[in-house]
Amino acid sequence: MAFADPIKNLKQIMLLPGMVVVDFGAGSGSYAIEAAKIVAPNGRVYAIDIRKEPLDRLRADARDSGLSNIEIIWGDIEQAGGAKLADQLAEVVIISNVLFQARSMYTVALEAKRVLKQGGRIMVIDWNESVGGLGPLPSEIIPAEEVKKSFGSAGLSFVSEFPAGDHHYGLIFSK
Repeated sequence: MAFADPIKNLKQIMLLPGMVVVDFGAGSGSYAIEAAKIVAPNGRVYAIDIRKEPLDRLRADARDSGLSNIEIIWGDIEQAGGAKLADQLAEVVIISNVLFQARSMYTVALEAKRVLKQGGRIMVIDWNESVGGLGPLPSEIIPAEEVKKSFGSAGLSFVSEFPAGDHHYGLIFSK
């Protein structure tokens, strides 16, 4: 195993061509780029972040990679409707390395649920430890069990857990 690998982790969520995927807190877009390659040519990836700088970089990387199926959205996933997407739009929502930064993971779960189609899946990847200055401080780590409880309270069903890298856990939920 190694650091969290988007290609390996995306296999856990079983993406298929033609799917609609939303990447909450897309950052520089490592998951969005790889998901866009998998769901192409007719699928779409919506990459959402509250920070404009990484979205600008993602836009350039998508263009340089010849990916025209990524839509960049400046939004706040911690607000109802903050993803700026229609209800029940996506088959998959990706939430990677975001929850430890969120003020309320419950509101993030509710927004993910809102944009997810019935039967859709959410993949959560987050830190299980602090590593030599990388990632969150030890006090900011959110244990997988807390995520399961919070997402369950939001009406999402826990499906499975998987190792998502040496320092990350992966969780899958369904609507």
